[in-house]
Amino acid sequence: MYTAYVLSEDSRRKLAERFPPKYSKFVGHHVTEQFGVRRGAEVPETADVEVVGYIDSQDGLEALVVAVNGSDKRPDGGTYHITWSLEPDKYSPKDSNMLIKVAGYDQAHMPISIHTEPQVLG
Repeated sequence: MYTAYVLSEDSRRKLAERFPPKYSKFVGHHVTEQFGVRRGAEVPETADVEVVGYIDSQDGLEALVVAVNGSDKRPDGGTYHITWSLEPDKYSPKDSNMLIKVAGYDQAHMPISIHTEPQVLG
């Protein structure tokens, strides 16, 4: 199980207009906050979430980098992000973590505020 900030439908639509998904599977669902939480874990507090960057592998994976309460760093040291779209025969959503770690990301021209709902997912 994991805690996450799930995108509102309005924010998902707004971002899809700004960043049309490039690959066949559109994900664009949530920002992971913490992996490996137990059933019944506490839901994270509501947060200010902004898109601050973008990365594209150029061969089947793209992600939006986000800041949660002003920081792009998750508690585990990873980078907050939304897996945006992918080619499922080459990539899975978890591959966004490695792509960002290895390649970095391009900064957005201006932060884009989005609405999310904190949840525990499994």
